[in-house]
Amino acid sequence: EVQLVESGGGSVQSGGSLRLSCVVSGNAYKQYIMGWFRRAPGKDREEVALLDTHGGLKYADSVKARFTISEDNAKNTLYLQMNSLKSEDTAMYYCAIAQGWLLREMPTQARFDYWGQGIQVTVSS
Repeated sequence: EVQLVESGGGSVQSGGSLRLSCVVSGNAYKQYIMGWFRRAPGKDREEVALLDTHGGLKYADSVKARFTISEDNAKNTLYLQMNSLKSEDTAMYYCAIAQGWLLREMPTQARFDYWGQGIQVTVSS
């Protein structure tokens, strides 16, 4: 069974930085998309940043030039470096994996098979 465990969240002041980590275990697919999503209070879950095994990257417009997604295959870990944080970045952040998919196929969130439990990020102004 695939498991994803996030860490690195917390509280930070506006303009600060945080790095989220997501350790993945049990994934046997050589082709996949992994990414970060978030849900702010009263809002729908939204896509933040994605990468795939063919070098594809995708960022939400609201985080471009501030957030960087990366992967360390040796550690089976996905990262999200978040810089210049704003109060509107406050949300529960989730990592997820879409096994067998690539970004060029433009899968919906429903194609993400497994999700982490989520981790809170709070940015105070």
